[in-house]
Amino acid sequence: MSSASPQHAEIPRPAGRHARTRGPDQTASPQRPGPRYKWVALSNTTLGVLMATVNSSIMLIALPDIFRGIGVNPLQPGNTTLLLWLLMGYLVVTAVLVVSFGRLGDMFGRVRMFNLGFAIFAVFSVLLSVTWLHGTDAAWWLIGMRILQAVGGAMLMANSSAILTDAFPANERGLALGLNQVAAIAGSFIGLVLGGLLGPVDWRLVFLVSVPFGVMGTIWSYLKLRELGVRKPATLDWWGNLTFAAGLIAVLVGITYGIQPYGGHTMGWTSPLVLSLIFGGLAVLVAFCVIETRVAEPMFRLALFRIRPFTAGNLASLLSGLGRGGLMFILIIWLQGIYLPIHGYSFEQTPLWAGIAMLPLTVGFLIAGPASGWLSDRFGARPFATGGMVVAAASFVLLELLPVDFQYWQFALILLLNGIGMGLFASPNRAGIMNSLPPERRGVGAGMSATFQNSAMVLSIGIFFTLIILGLASSLPAALSHGLLAQGVPAADAAKLAALPPVSVMFAALLGYNPIKMLLGPALTKLPASHAAYLTGHTFFPSLISASFSHGLDIAFDFAIAACLVAAVASLLRGRRYVHDEHGPAARREENIAVQQEAKTEETEELVKR
Repeated sequence: MSSASPQHAEIPRPAGRHARTRGPDQTASPQRPGPRYKWVALSNTTLGVLMATVNSSIMLIALPDIFRGIGVNPLQPGNTTLLLWLLMGYLVVTAVLVVSFGRLGDMFGRVRMFNLGFAIFAVFSVLLSVTWLHGTDAAWWLIGMRILQAVGGAMLMANSSAILTDAFPANERGLALGLNQVAAIAGSFIGLVLGGLLGPVDWRLVFLVSVPFGVMGTIWSYLKLRELGVRKPATLDWWGNLTFAAGLIAVLVGITYGIQPYGGHTMGWTSPLVLSLIFGGLAVLVAFCVIETRVAEPMFRLALFRIRPFTAGNLASLLSGLGRGGLMFILIIWLQGIYLPIHGYSFEQTPLWAGIAMLPLTVGFLIAGPASGWLSDRFGARPFATGGMVVAAASFVLLELLPVDFQYWQFALILLLNGIGMGLFASPNRAGIMNSLPPERRGVGAGMSATFQNSAMVLSIGIFFTLIILGLASSLPAALSHGLLAQGVPAADAAKLAALPPVSVMFAALLGYNPIKMLLGPALTKLPASHAAYLTGHTFFPSLISASFSHGLDIAFDFAIAACLVAAVASLLRGRRYVHDEHGPAARREENIAVQQEAKTEETEELVKR
């Protein structure tokens, strides 16, 4: 896209058509729209990205209501897989497909792919809510429909940044991409509150809430969005697509199953299946990289990594995602399993209030994101993205210093600071990445960036869960056995409960169930009423796990601090402000031609004077 200002007269076109002309090489050469088009593009793409990211987290708080609605106990043996796939399936699919859909957008039109994404998302949102099945069959139906819904979400995420980069001039992209990126990150936290509000009313509303926005977005984008990108028709890289999808799916599925217990082990990282998936997937990804260097039209443009701001920005984004991705899950477990019950909330109420308690994080994003995007248009991405990661690391230090039973105002201020740090980073970093790309590679470049970000989310969840569970496993069994025996629980029942893997306790807290009531079950009827009431009350379970959980939290926060600081270094290495349209090879060639012409003109004038 030319860096010239878009302030031109509106060019009439029929509704629903994408105005464009063709050059001799069949590459699209779009006509410029009017000055208000960029705001139409911003509002429409922001709606699409917000809808996609809200749905990435809306189920997290609503899962207890969904499982009750379909008649499944997710804590029963064998049902943990259902729980993990409902949580992680959407993230895995979007991580895998965004590059392919970005590449298809470069080839066949970004707006076309974006429109299709809205429509697919709306259709499968409806199908998610109309299941007539019950029990595990219903759970697998939801998983399947959720995966297909994620296909639409991947189309939206892959093309929104490229559409905005095409629509806005270089000196306004930071603000536009900042607003879009903040909506994407804030959407994951807004989803928590929406899930907590809608789930208790009717679990189907968790999915139906997206339908009117999906239908409106489909019609609106079809009528108003235009193909402004430089399209370059090419053959599809089938081997690249297949090996990339197979390799990344294997790695991410391996991480998902690694969280689950295996045999007598606390977790599944030593399982032959998990090891085969992860190392086999990595081997396939290595083969993918080799393939991409040998095909004429690769889907994953490895040559883009020669662009320093693109490489540094994506590395910083990957590390930021590793530090942030699992944070949401860990904070929810902290709030639902310990803090809220201690302060008098019933376990059934904790999912909604945990979402509300985390709102300061979203507020921080909303404050810092647009402002840092606007400032990065003037001063470049480096100072704000780097500073944002330093602020985020400082917020993790403060979270680590908090006691398990904290004062909420302190917790809220630290979350606000974390949101401000992440907002300072996200907007300029995305603008820096997109500004560095050639116009004809913006779709695949945006997809590559989204793949790093989404894969980091899944990997981060696996890392955070592992660190917390290792912390719990070191002392929880002994503390649980001792606490149960002290309340008169039969030794056999106490030993059975203490032998359960810590992941069962974590998932019980995550789902807002009363962990002792769910896990001890009929054994409670053998106890005096006062002892049973104490065991299932607000204080026994939180006080029991607080020390072990605090140890795991410290390890997880240390990892997040390290990831954010390394991300700050990566961001610092991006260099000064770089816009491909202004500083890329084509721009330099044009500048050299202009200099040469000017020199010839001066030489001619000098000869005339003589």
